[in-house]
Amino acid sequence: MNTLHIIGGGMAGSEAAWQAAEAGVPVVIHEMRPTVATFAHRTGHFAEMVCSNSFRSDDDEQNAVGLLHWEMRAARGLIMEMATAHRLPAGGALAVDRDPFAESVTARLKSHPLISTSYEEVTALPSSGNWIIATGPLTSTALAHSIRAATGADALAFFDAIAPIVYADSIDMGTAWMQSRYDKGETEDEQKAYINCPMTKAEYEAFIDALLAAEKTEFHEGETAGYFDGCLPIEVMAERGRETLRHGPMKPVGLTNAHNPTVKPYAVVQLRRDNKLGTLYNIVGFQTKMKYGAQASVLKLIPGLHEASFARLGGIHRNTFINSPTLLDNQMRLKSHPHIRFAGQITGVEGYVESAAMGLLAGRMAAAEIKGQTLPPPPPETATGALITHITGGAEAKTFQPMNVNFGLFPPIDAKGGRRGRAVRYKAYTDRAKDAFTQWLG
Repeated sequence: MNTLHIIGGGMAGSEAAWQAAEAGVPVVIHEMRPTVATFAHRTGHFAEMVCSNSFRSDDDEQNAVGLLHWEMRAARGLIMEMATAHRLPAGGALAVDRDPFAESVTARLKSHPLISTSYEEVTALPSSGNWIIATGPLTSTALAHSIRAATGADALAFFDAIAPIVYADSIDMGTAWMQSRYDKGETEDEQKAYINCPMTKAEYEAFIDALLAAEKTEFHEGETAGYFDGCLPIEVMAERGRETLRHGPMKPVGLTNAHNPTVKPYAVVQLRRDNKLGTLYNIVGFQTKMKYGAQASVLKLIPGLHEASFARLGGIHRNTFINSPTLLDNQMRLKSHPHIRFAGQITGVEGYVESAAMGLLAGRMAAAEIKGQTLPPPPPETATGALITHITGGAEAKTFQPMNVNFGLFPPIDAKGGRRGRAVRYKAYTDRAKDAFTQWLG
């Protein structure tokens, strides 16, 4: 039987190796650590946790990441089994004792009769064989250059420059309105492609004051970013002058407030649709290094966003990822080199659990292909399916940025009740997902 080669022994690579080997396929894990170090890793263990020690919420009825935990347990995932075995008290979250966790993942993989390990740096995309690239946000420079050469200069990013993403149903449309600048576009959808939040002069001045005063994060060692004007953090723009934002991403030109047509806004914050379902909107031009707590407070000063719920907050940090919606098919294969799959954070998912889930899927799909079968992706109603649907076509390719799993990625469900009915709605999402995932596993 053909061998599956996996580059990278992080969360995604470890889970992919386990799933493929459990399906009866021989696997070689190619891991450059500890021979070649990164600025973030301390050990040569597989599945080393380099940031937080939390897998976030373990609530599989009310939380999308908790649902993802449930699906990975149902699929007999190694990462979730070891995380559960080494959990620490953390309320409703799944926190992990990181060193014993990584040691136990490493031991299980190394003791599997179908898994072997090769400790070397792979510096170029392989030209033949069956491969999964799961090198994560700290992909080595040589391999990153090889990926860029094969996919095109614009298809690989080395930094996230992330604008905050808001749940559409949490935006106050009694204050905001739908309109593209100068009503541009041939269809009504295009002419109403943006949500606009108007500001008075006093509201704008208060916003700038809060923005300048907010706590900012610093870059980590080895994580320097030369800002380019296309994605300057909003606080850097504000520091260049109080009117800079009003003449940049917050310019009020070409827009008429549908609720108050005779009054010209002093500034306007625009939100652009972030997924095909229209459930998520990103705040245009609002890349930021504000700390998360400060960020939510400052952004809620924007009229129309006073009660906003955020699918993710903004940030700028070192993170190698590909433009998956343009590059990958629904089997996670590189369209131009279909013997290569990508998995984990490099595909544009964010977080330990999401990375491992994409490894689980890539490992199962690769194993099926090696055995002469095709494994369809999980339904988009599942957490795993929602993620792969998002990264392989559900996201807008032009604005594609790494994303955590959240209910905004799922096909909407008809559950009435607004914000107060959120518990009922989320339970409906998770019940539907569990049924669909169980059928897919079967």
